[in-house]
This record gives sequence, structure tokens and C-alpha cells, in this order.
Amino acid sequence: MTENIYLGIDLGTSRTSITCSNGTRETVWSYVGYPKDHVAMKALGGRSVIYGKEAVENRMSVELVRPLAGGSIKKRNGKDTDEMKRALRDLLEHAIGLANIPAGSTIYSVIGAPAEASVEGKAAIIEAATSFVDSAIVCSEPFAVAYGLDFLNDTLVIDVGAGTTDLCRVHGTMPQPEDQRTHEVGGDHIDEFFAELITERYPEAQHSINMVRACKEKHASVSRNMDTVEIDLTVKGKPQKFDLTECCYEACYSLVPPTVEALQDLIATYDPEFQAKMRNNILLGGGGSQIKGLGRAIEDALSEYGGGKVTTVEEPQYAGSNGALKIALDMPEEYWKNFQNEAVTNTE
Repeated sequence: MTENIYLGIDLGTSRTSITCSNGTRETVWSYVGYPKDHVAMKALGGRSVIYGKEAVENRMSVELVRPLAGGSIKKRNGKDTDEMKRALRDLLEHAIGLANIPAGSTIYSVIGAPAEASVEGKAAIIEAATSFVDSAIVCSEPFAVAYGLDFLNDTLVIDVGAGTTDLCRVHGTMPQPEDQRTHEVGGDHIDEFFAELITERYPEAQHSINMVRACKEKHASVSRNMDTVEIDLTVKGKPQKFDLTECCYEACYSLVPPTVEALQDLIATYDPEFQAKMRNNILLGGGGSQIKGLGRAIEDALSEYGGGKVTTVEEPQYAGSNGALKIALDMPEEYWKNFQNEAVTNTE
């Protein structure tokens, strides 16, 4: 008799996390690297593909692909190149392989996608996943976060990712398109804006986007009382110290206005009897939720709309995949059997 294995996958632009019913939890950076030539392949031990942090660290010798950073998954009317499709499939194969699933198991998976992912984007995920699982469902990432934490009544969920920030209104049922919003100010935008600000303020300083990202991940804050951000950058090859405190703050704060605007839109279009309750039940998740002071900054910005209460998830790295697994486990067995070997593109 085959064993049923359930997977929850949070397919993120920056990191992909997987939570399995066998107790396994793993995270991999959402990067795939292909050796540029035979010398690179030899240096990588004969491997034709590498993943995650290792791929980033060897980016000078590989063609580095972020399959979730573009195409139909992140952009409406976006085009999926053969390279992106291949990288998405390889990333999912690697992530699922980390779960150490016994051979012959029947695998059911719920995969989190951006709140407003296009039909084509969801289909691309399903196409890639069905090579490795028996049945897959794509659901809204912020809904998965809410489901996993039992925030299912009159809740606003913010999922701050690298490529987008996704928002979802949860009110005791599956979210509909009108319950969801996405804006494109996420971790990648913050990195790019941070780099621009450094260049404007210190045009002589040399830096790369990966250096800027590492600085942000260590010091990110939207508090006016944040610690001083002082790092070494080179000028004509010679290291010098630079104070990047104001640049870091301004770049990180760029996330707040569009997020509050989207929140207010979701609140204003909700039943007026429940608007105050929803405004005071905001759940903040995703990698960007770790920006110091972000929840408080959103609350302060909501003050002109009557205030709000933001709760930050305790385990942002796995909140989405844990919720996706819970959805999978709660789905009736008959449902999975009915859709086995078929592509289900959403749970709405």
C-alpha cells in the first residue's frame, strides 16, 4: 500500500520553503545555476545544475536564473522563456527532493503563489510541479499564511516578498479576486532603491546589488531610532567606511506607502460593519516582515484612517509553507483522488 505524503510549498522570488507531512522542513534560495562552459562544469564537480546559495556564490561561472523573478508568475502578460520554465522545474525538483520522500509514495502538494498571479502563471507552476507530484493546487501565498495561523475571520494579511508585496482579505471563506491586491514594492525594489541612493550620495563608492542586499538583510529598519549602518565599500579599489543609515531607512520605508494604500483599499471596499475589526486584525508575514519597526510604521500610517493593529508572524521563513501544508492535510481525501493527475490552478 502506497503512503500518502503531503507537501506545503512557499514558492518565493528570493527563497523557496517546503514543509512536509513527514516532518521535514527545508528552505533554499530561489536561484538555479547552469555552468557556462566545460571548465565551469569541471570546477563544479561535473554537475550540470546547482541551486540556491551555492549558485549565487558561483555566479561568475554559471548562468544564474531566478525563475520566480519574472514571467507570467510575477507579471500579468509576462512571457515565460524556455530558460525560466526549465529553471522553475529544476528548482521545484530540488526543493521536493529535499523532503526525502520514500519512493512509491503518492504526493499531494499545495503551492503558494502571489495573490494576483495570472492564470498563465499558475498554469506554469502546475506544469512544472506535476512532473514530481501526483496532484497539485496553487493557492494565494497570503491566504496560506492566514490559514496556517488560524487567522480566518476578518483578517488582512500582508505577505512581503522579494518580487512583490501581496495582500489578502480573509473572511471565513476562500478569497476571491476582489479580496486580493499586489504591488511591486518588495525586497528587490528596496535593494535597487538602496543602491540608487548610495550612488547619489556617494558616487565614488563601488558596490554590487548583492553587497547592497546583504547590507539590507542585516540592518533593514524603518525606525528613526535605528542603529547606525556603517559598512566598508571600495573607492578605486581602496576600502573606506560609509554611513548608509539614512539611505537604508529611506529605501526600506518605500515599502510603507503603497502597502498602506492597498490595505486601505481592501478595507474601504469591505462591509462597513466589519471594517474596524479588519483594520485591527492585520497579519504581517513574508521575508520583508523582518524589517525592524515595519509593523509599527504601518500602524502609524493607518492612524489617519482610524488606526490599526499589526501582528507580525513569528516564523516568516515557514509561515507560508506551513499554511500550505495545513491546507493540504485538511483537504478531504476524496478531493485529492478526484483531481489526481489533473492540474488544479486555484482553490478559490
